[in-house]
Amino acid sequence: MTEPGRGDGGSSAPVTASGPGPLRYRRILLKLSGEALLGERQYGVDPAFCAFIARQVADVIAMGVQVGIVVGGGNIFRGMAAAARGMDRATGDYIGMLATVMNGLALQDAIERAGIPVRVMSAIAMNEVAEPYIRRRAVRHLEKGRVVVFVAGTGNPYFTTDTAAALRAVEIDAEVLLKATKVDGVYDADPMTVPTATRYERLGYLDVLRDQLKVLDAAAVSLCQENGLPIVVFDLNKPENITRVARGEPVGTLIAGETGGATG
Repeated sequence: MTEPGRGDGGSSAPVTASGPGPLRYRRILLKLSGEALLGERQYGVDPAFCAFIARQVADVIAMGVQVGIVVGGGNIFRGMAAAARGMDRATGDYIGMLATVMNGLALQDAIERAGIPVRVMSAIAMNEVAEPYIRRRAVRHLEKGRVVVFVAGTGNPYFTTDTAAALRAVEIDAEVLLKATKVDGVYDADPMTVPTATRYERLGYLDVLRDQLKVLDAAAVSLCQENGLPIVVFDLNKPENITRVARGEPVGTLIAGETGGATG
């Protein structure tokens, strides 16, 4: 039986949230980079920052939103960087996939400590620590109010975790892909180095591909475009941003349609 405020993810019609304001999205896929889990550290996982993420996830779950998470592994190992130093690319990518499993287990612990049931599902079989990824089982977990953390990417080398996030989002019928970053959207230049950089409020998929904006890789953007899946790029460091997106408030940069709108 489907819980109140939940559905199959196929429709984005507003429903009533437990908090203030209508609920725009009922099933979301949150993409976290491995670097996001660093927090204040130079390497590994910061438990305090994982707890910060877990509190945001708990808040959005309380609204009646179903949440899937795809996490990267760049805080531990980056396959492409290793390949650039001479390692076989496929080997490096597999090591990176294992790094995402470690991050997924850290997130699982933090989210459980926040009082939310969670399951880790891996694209590479490791039954002692994670369930195998099975699409129908993942959807059932979501319908039961459990957070699902997808790890090990797609299970194949040469694909990024951005592409894995787009793939899982489409597979579970998510209504939006949330790309968490350190800045509040997509800019026409690096805002960390160019103070006059302009933020886009909205972009089309073709805008991102044509201008080679380094927000997601081309394969991920193309997959979202083919399936009409909107992408919201937002600042993870601001509390309540995830709940604001779920309500449909203008947060960060929305990527959808063929062409974008005004810049912010």
